[in-house]
Amino acid sequence: MITGLDHVVILVRDITAGVAAYETLFARAPSWRNNGDGADRAMFTLDNMTLELMAPDGDDATAERIRAVIAEQGEGLASLCFRTNDIAKMHRRLDRLTLKPEPVTDVESRDVMSGATLSWKRTRAATEAARGVRLFFLELARERPLSVRSAVASITAMDHVVIATADPERAAALYGARLGLDMALDRSHPDWGRLMFFRCGDLIVEVVSRPKDNSVDKAHDRLWGLSWRVIDIDATRARLASNGVDVSDVRDGRKPGTRVATVRSGTCGIPTLLVEKAVRA
Repeated sequence: MITGLDHVVILVRDITAGVAAYETLFARAPSWRNNGDGADRAMFTLDNMTLELMAPDGDDATAERIRAVIAEQGEGLASLCFRTNDIAKMHRRLDRLTLKPEPVTDVESRDVMSGATLSWKRTRAATEAARGVRLFFLELARERPLSVRSAVASITAMDHVVIATADPERAAALYGARLGLDMALDRSHPDWGRLMFFRCGDLIVEVVSRPKDNSVDKAHDRLWGLSWRVIDIDATRARLASNGVDVSDVRDGRKPGTRVATVRSGTCGIPTLLVEKAVRA
């Protein structure tokens, strides 16, 4: 039913600053720009998903709501949107699962740079029913254009999105049993806590329960961090460092055959990891 993660939404105070930060991180240009209905938006489409930046625009109710969320929580991840190839069937499933979906709506977006249009059908689960995480579901009429690379050593794709929870059993039931994502790994570690990896198309939805994390309450999960794939992590780290981004030294990842580095600035407050996977013979 769910075929992949279509996009993640990041709320930012200033769209120009947000775009500049992710142009530097990705070494790619935004592929779509749109404004209206109280928000200014920019999209970066990678090989397996899209990142959408959203900033308040104007003084209407939507703009004020975005400002209120940013004032309370700061800039950061706001929602996940899953891809489906049959939105009507997805809506019926969400209804049966008591996720209280909104009616399916038709949406159209016009790119201010090219004048091109995109359309899709969308629904949204009730936030409380989804344990406090804003979950959207979308059937896209046609694919978005890819973001053009602007420098070498660019980001290629998302590797995983991280959700923090204080109730791993209920979170596992939501993403596995109810939404139908395939659990690829479930393990516990005394230092890391419990880690659950759910396959979602060409990436992973990682649900993490850390025993000493007091920022998540028992009833509400929290969108936490992002991990991005690179081909040559040494070259990517050098590029970012030369652009003034605070990035850690490269180290071996927890998963055998991976090398990682932590990006500590220029991400709009989102914990961010770069991942290089060993090339198989």
